[in-house]
Amino acid sequence: MLPRGAGVYSRASAGVRPYPPGMDTDNVPDSGPGDGPDAGERSRQLIGLLAEENRLRAFAAVALGARSTRQVAETAGLTPKDTALALLRLREQGAVTDGPQDGLAVAHDLLRELARPRRTEGSARPAAGDVVSTFVRDGRLLRLPAQWTRKQQVLRHIAERTFEPGVAYPERVVNERLRAWCEGTDEIDHVTLRRYLVDLRELRRSEGVYERVRPRPA
Repeated sequence: MLPRGAGVYSRASAGVRPYPPGMDTDNVPDSGPGDGPDAGERSRQLIGLLAEENRLRAFAAVALGARSTRQVAETAGLTPKDTALALLRLREQGAVTDGPQDGLAVAHDLLRELARPRRTEGSARPAAGDVVSTFVRDGRLLRLPAQWTRKQQVLRHIAERTFEPGVAYPERVVNERLRAWCEGTDEIDHVTLRRYLVDLRELRRSEGVYERVRPRPA
């Protein structure tokens, strides 16, 4: 097990997001972590995320090979409750993600993006279309971005081109349509893609039937 430090866990410390006070974490700038000054801010956010002891211990456990919540708890020496809270924050901020075999994994793409040389402040920020074209080609999803706001753009693009608003789709049909997006890649499967679309409320699920949520009027 990892050696437990002297830090004291509290519900308040687990609930504080690693962003400056008052910042809306659901609207992080769309520029990539390696694109200009936002890279430094995103790096500080990641450091803040790992500054809390339980999150750091859970992150280290995943890096050491723990693939389930139980394994993380055992490796990190945390209680199930503390483990669940730590993993929730790590996954919310993109530091830990789903591995290729339904297990937990460190988001190496995020770390690589943060390590890239920054562009100058005058560099243009990528438009939404540029983001989509980077990760989608010829109707196929190459991979999902590590940054959450970019991931939202790509997933919304897939939902808009796959499902009509207000139409009920049985799970079998949803799987078939999403499987087509995943052909030729080992980075993501249709089950994970479907879960993301539901989590982002691009799809609404009820008793095995899915419906595309109607876009809100501008």
